[in-house]
Amino acid sequence: MPTTNYIDGEWTDAESGETLEVTNPAYPDEVVAEYAKGSAEDAEAAIEAAAAASEEWGATPGPERGAILNQTARLLEDRKDELTETLVREEGKTPAEAGPEVQRAIDIFYYYAQKASDHGGTVKAASGRSKNLYTRKEPLGVAGLITPWNYPIAIPAWKIAPALATGNAVVIKPASLAPGVAKGIVECLDEAGIPDGALNMVIGSGSDVGGVITDHDAVDAVSFTGSSAVGHHVYDAATDDQKRIQTEMGGKNPTVVSDTADVEEAVDIVASGAFGVTGQACTATSRAIVYDDVYDEFVDGVVAAAEDIEVGPGLDGYDMGPHVSESELESTLEYVDIGQDEGATLETGGEEVELDDADGYFVSPAVFSDVDPEMDIAQEEVFGPVLSVIRVENYEEAVEVANGVDYGLAASIVTDDHSEANRYVEDIEAGVVKLNEKTTGLELHVPFGGMKNSSSNTYREQGDDALEFFTTTKTVYDNY
Repeated sequence: MPTTNYIDGEWTDAESGETLEVTNPAYPDEVVAEYAKGSAEDAEAAIEAAAAASEEWGATPGPERGAILNQTARLLEDRKDELTETLVREEGKTPAEAGPEVQRAIDIFYYYAQKASDHGGTVKAASGRSKNLYTRKEPLGVAGLITPWNYPIAIPAWKIAPALATGNAVVIKPASLAPGVAKGIVECLDEAGIPDGALNMVIGSGSDVGGVITDHDAVDAVSFTGSSAVGHHVYDAATDDQKRIQTEMGGKNPTVVSDTADVEEAVDIVASGAFGVTGQACTATSRAIVYDDVYDEFVDGVVAAAEDIEVGPGLDGYDMGPHVSESELESTLEYVDIGQDEGATLETGGEEVELDDADGYFVSPAVFSDVDPEMDIAQEEVFGPVLSVIRVENYEEAVEVANGVDYGLAASIVTDDHSEANRYVEDIEAGVVKLNEKTTGLELHVPFGGMKNSSSNTYREQGDDALEFFTTTKTVYDNY
């Protein structure tokens, strides 16, 4: 039987009766699960349920909301192994990558459980006697959440948890390619006692379900993570009727390797950021901008690192899993062809990997050298394990190249010069800046978001900034 959608506290079939199959990207003939395929009608029902529940949920005391989130974290913890395997089988990550992502979702619910108890306004000194002056933080109402397939439990968690913690009713559309772990979150919230209608989930296409979420009058806020092309459409649609909007989109993330860097350390940092999670991260390192004095040594090192990676099914102990789908694999292979046509040197990888025991969407990690900063492979998001290595003469040229793209999500530098590191923090155009670390990986209690074409530049996600996005402030003048 297919897994159903969750609307107004009930698991329900899709109105159309249609279903969709999710297959294992390592073994495409293996159907992992079948899900009800929601439509616009299902999305409307979910939004109406959320709207009806929003006032009561918003009036629920913060500690009571926090207790539900805390219990949800405990239930997720009990199911960690199961959810990790589901994530591997639906999305393709290795267990070493999927397990920490599930743990991150658990930690997020624990974190916002506490924040729900603490969240409130502030008291200020009034200018006159016999007066109180204070603020109240209140929920917006209904939050529509649209999440991607590449972090299919972490991103739903870091949207759902703060939205519920602050008293908003939620409608979430998880990605159809890997919805199983988002469904796990919903199951745990249901078991923890979330009131009917306060949380709703509809699995379906972006054009059907996502379109209703962004357009519906009853939705007060939309939080979207995905591609830049879709994100700009979501932004335009949501802001037409003045919804609060938050979009986090693509990246073309650089790591600068200084001539003061330990080259072996730099290779480890860049290889991990470029090839981890099969390069399918918006924060993945796609450009290594390397000073001339250490360029050749770095290229040799990162090529060796790429060639040491064993590609295959994650559950079978390989280092790097498949692309999530055939279309994602084809896109990566196309960019490898584009890079060679542009005149870059393909040092290694970029080939479809065929295994005797698995016919999945595998590709060997690719390293390009002799990359000009204006080439497409140095400008456009590839979303696969493809690294472009760019030679520069000095710091000034490195920063110019690093900033010379339309994106500004994450950036890092590997250097032993502390002054250079501090200059980089000031000069780089990115929402996340790391010193002697890979561009991937985030702490849950600090803001996350980008600049330029990577973000709507409205509100950040995670930490206290997420609470700000999902609330409005009311200022009270009390003359007693």
